[in-house]
Amino acid sequence: MRLSFGLEQRQTQKQILAPRMIQSMEILQLPIQALEARIDSELSENPLLERIEEDFPAPDSSADRENPDAPTATGEKELVVDDKSGKDDFERLLDLHREIPDHFDGPKPSSNRVQQASDRQHDQIANLAARPVTLRDALDLQLHELDLPTNLLRMCERVVSSLDSNGYLQSSLPDLLPPTADEIELKLAEEALKIVQGLEPAGVGARDLRECLLLQLPLDDPLYEEMHILISNHLEDLKENRMPLIQKKTGWSIDDIREIWDEVKRLNPKPGASFQNVHVQTVIPDVFLDVNEDGSYRVWMEEGRTPQLRISNYYRERLMSSDATPEEKEYIKRKVNAAGWLIDSIAQRRDTLTRVAQAIVDHQNKFIEDGPESIEPLKMQQIADKVGVHVTTVSRAVDDKWIQTPRGVFALRRFFVGGTTSADGEEIAWDAIRNKLQEVIDAEDKSKPFSDDQLVDQLSKHGLKVARRTVTKYRKKMDIPSSRQRRDWSKAK
Repeated sequence: MRLSFGLEQRQTQKQILAPRMIQSMEILQLPIQALEARIDSELSENPLLERIEEDFPAPDSSADRENPDAPTATGEKELVVDDKSGKDDFERLLDLHREIPDHFDGPKPSSNRVQQASDRQHDQIANLAARPVTLRDALDLQLHELDLPTNLLRMCERVVSSLDSNGYLQSSLPDLLPPTADEIELKLAEEALKIVQGLEPAGVGARDLRECLLLQLPLDDPLYEEMHILISNHLEDLKENRMPLIQKKTGWSIDDIREIWDEVKRLNPKPGASFQNVHVQTVIPDVFLDVNEDGSYRVWMEEGRTPQLRISNYYRERLMSSDATPEEKEYIKRKVNAAGWLIDSIAQRRDTLTRVAQAIVDHQNKFIEDGPESIEPLKMQQIADKVGVHVTTVSRAVDDKWIQTPRGVFALRRFFVGGTTSADGEEIAWDAIRNKLQEVIDAEDKSKPFSDDQLVDQLSKHGLKVARRTVTKYRKKMDIPSSRQRRDWSKAK
């Protein structure tokens, strides 16, 4: 049963590792409730997989491990292709029984259980309440249907992971790259962005509203040229209702401008929003936060929330039994591999999620101590570099995951925010500016609203020294009208 060395071994390993990697990514992305449902489904589908009940405790190997979150010796890490020995998963599993018999302990089912299991045709997963498809799910699926080189695919995934909930790319392309990136990597990022902008829904990957609308224009529309001109050159005029100015610049009649504008308004300014709020569910934290005696924070995951799993001893004995048919042995081999992959994937999920969450908390400790107004700029690439994983792994790890903190429960994605450089050269998070800007405008005298220059002065009084163009940029992003419009609206009321 040993794999031969050489080409055949490398091909076999490639075939085994590819689905393992796919399953690991799938398991990592699942929030705790979906993971529990997945485990229940796998237990139903795979008779070789068993829960470790209290009557049959798992061996305590914590004394032999430096990292308590690392995979245990009860079947996770051993169930991998060993390049040095040339053994496949199943052969190593047989050796494992001799070293750790408890891994296979458990009640023996009836002798016809294999046949009963093989006759089941239903798909338990299909009967579970499906996790809503996110924008990133939809884009990732489309990307993997394209025949892209690996480096380009990875860059596309990086772009996708940086999109906000509305489908906009808030970061600049250089911000997605490491500081040492060269011109070749920048061109690769530009190519990746064009590919992402060609995916559905139309308009994703845009860096502002103008680009978002232009990406949605159908080339065969009779008003394509007119809409392109209106979007490219006159969005601000339209927002301010300066129709005579547009008429003067374009030579179009007011009626024509309104007709074209009506067509433009059919486009979607927030193409990713349709993937939000698909359903409302109870938030259950995946990770928790404790304060150590020295005041530092420690991330941990609740023990026993997901069941400990093992592979049944009965089927190992069936495999070595002389009366087992070749079909039965082949069935057991497949189920052993499937069970081993699941156990390993769950262990990897635990380890990766713990390390990613700890790195996030270490960076955002001021947020935990002082509140959301103290959040600092943070990119997923920073966490990826610190943890030593790819940025898409970080994106999957935080997707739909929540953390219980002394300040309440927060989505892990909440801690990733863009920022800007203040007049003093200090990095300031966009959320900090937004919160304070909204606070200042809410408290202003509506009959004499602050101009953008005055807003700069007000923010400075609160320790946020930013340029006027930054205030104007963020005010527009927040859909806050100009001081003149706010004053006019106040008078109208």
